[in-house]
Amino acid sequence: MKRGFARGSALLVGLAGYGFSMAVMIRAGLGLDPWDVFHQGLAGRTGLSFGVVTALVGVAVLLAWIPLRNRPGIGTVANVIVIAVTVDAGLALLPAPSELPIRIAMMLGAVVLNAVSTVLYIGAGLGPGPRDGLMTGLVARTGLSVRLVRTSIEVAVLSIGWLLGGTVGVGTVVYAFGIGPLVQLFVRLTPQRWLAASGWAFTDPRLTTMVECQEKQPTPTC
Repeated sequence: MKRGFARGSALLVGLAGYGFSMAVMIRAGLGLDPWDVFHQGLAGRTGLSFGVVTALVGVAVLLAWIPLRNRPGIGTVANVIVIAVTVDAGLALLPAPSELPIRIAMMLGAVVLNAVSTVLYIGAGLGPGPRDGLMTGLVARTGLSVRLVRTSIEVAVLSIGWLLGGTVGVGTVVYAFGIGPLVQLFVRLTPQRWLAASGWAFTDPRLTTMVECQEKQPTPTC
């Protein structure tokens, strides 16, 4: 019971932090990660809020799980709802600074917060997010590598998002090259008792996504 509460708390805190980091990244205005470039492009074209767009895209991606025979967990559903609410709340609260040093600091801080949040919500082991699950299913059904499937999906959404008007910039590059090493770093720095409570104690610290965890470490956490 106690461990279940700890995992649930890690999930919710991680997802809230993840959504807030997205809002900070948007306000920095220096480029977003591939999926958020796509979300921003759609939001600009439809007039819907960023959070609503992330939720609708999440639901659409979940529908793609059906032919892939993926099964969502409670963390999958929470991913759609909590991130959508948190990113919109963050955008409502945060100003958009004009000074470049502040924007750079916000962008770097957002990537770090995103990594910490990733350790929490993936470590909870309560189900992958819709987008990670899409990759998992495609890898399982096609036999292709995680790297190839992930890169193909992210190049596609990045390109479409850019054509729709999403922001691509230095932040996109920093996120792409920084998020994996930062997640690995925070897994190593987190006290072992916290990892055991959230689930990371049962994973290989070299693995940085739920996809890799499911593919390489079929443990109780995954």
